[in-house]
Amino acid sequence: MATSENSVSDVKESIRAFILAYAADRNITDLKDNEPILTSNIVDSLGAFEMILFLERTFSLAIEDIDMDPANFQTLNDVESFVLGKLGKANCGRELRPSGEGQHGG
Repeated sequence: MATSENSVSDVKESIRAFILAYAADRNITDLKDNEPILTSNIVDSLGAFEMILFLERTFSLAIEDIDMDPANFQTLNDVESFVLGKLGKANCGRELRPSGEGQHGG
């Protein structure tokens, strides 16, 4: 269950565990923080949707259509930064893409 007490390392390790469990049938047993997860087919299109549901449920997030920028989900670090930004904990030194500010103006 998600709480506001999720530490930065807990966020990353929870996401890593989900991705590795999803990719286990492809014999993927390790995931580096900067390894591409979408373009290397560690997570396929169905897995991307399942990951979004996982993030929403695990961290009590509301992920909007505007958040569905592929750049938010390219690597484990990107997903972690996105989640921390949504949780208001974006203090890990990475710049986040804004959720809708100045994008797709109508």
